[in-house]
Amino acid sequence: MKRIFLFVVTNLAVLALLSLVVFLIERVFGVRLGGGGYGAMLTFAAVFGFGGALISLAMSKWMAKRAMGVRVIGEPQNEAERWLLQTVARLAAAAHIRMPEVGVFDAEEMNAFATGARRDAALVAVSTGLLRAMSRPEIEAVLGHEISHVANGDMVTMTLLQGVLNTFVIFLARLIGSFVDRAVLKNERDESGIGFFLTTMVAQVVLGIFASLIVAWFSRRREYHADRGGAELAGRSNMIAALEALKQSHGAPMPDQMQAFGINSGTGGVMGLFLSHPPLDARIAALRAA
Repeated sequence: MKRIFLFVVTNLAVLALLSLVVFLIERVFGVRLGGGGYGAMLTFAAVFGFGGALISLAMSKWMAKRAMGVRVIGEPQNEAERWLLQTVARLAAAAHIRMPEVGVFDAEEMNAFATGARRDAALVAVSTGLLRAMSRPEIEAVLGHEISHVANGDMVTMTLLQGVLNTFVIFLARLIGSFVDRAVLKNERDESGIGFFLTTMVAQVVLGIFASLIVAWFSRRREYHADRGGAELAGRSNMIAALEALKQSHGAPMPDQMQAFGINSGTGGVMGLFLSHPPLDARIAALRAA
């Protein structure tokens, strides 16, 4: 199911690894992490939940560069790269953020993304397909959209939201695991059985999918805000023209784990509730009505 993981692909992988570590510690050393009542379990869930989200945030720029094969522009190699750097610098100054890293990735699809753990240490990257197919006013609008994401602190806000969701996912999953282990499997030993671990892992995945619905909802809302920001920085007509151009995009979409970061989410998807971006027509209509 495409886009079901969004930003949380890395996050869920981190949670799964942490859960395995916890299980091994509990089994090998006989230490019941998160034991001692619901308060202690909730504290444990918060530490691990926010820990997973913060690790994902810290890895975001590194992961994006490698997942997309981004070539960061140090010294511009041609006039187009020089213009790209100058435009990002001007937009960043207008948005009152520090100059982000600027990169290009090889992709036929028209797309761009911004990521980074801090608004003053971000990365903005555009595809070669976008540079070839769009006019410079349209590219400027796309860059304004991405700069707005950075200026609005969307990655940090998403991380805080994900941390809260992770906390409840871990807490509820362990409650379900304890119930199955004690009430269903009738485990009367002091230590948790294998049923607790397996049930907790399954519950964590299922609850994580439901949590991703909330993350996707937030992601769609932030796209409308970023569109308005791009319109303020580069002109509403240019932003609308850029979104119209994206409707003509073709080629393979960005990898699933990067979909939530891009300006164009592609045309796939099973359910609209799991999409990281609203439909382009809805975004265009919102800008025209603003």
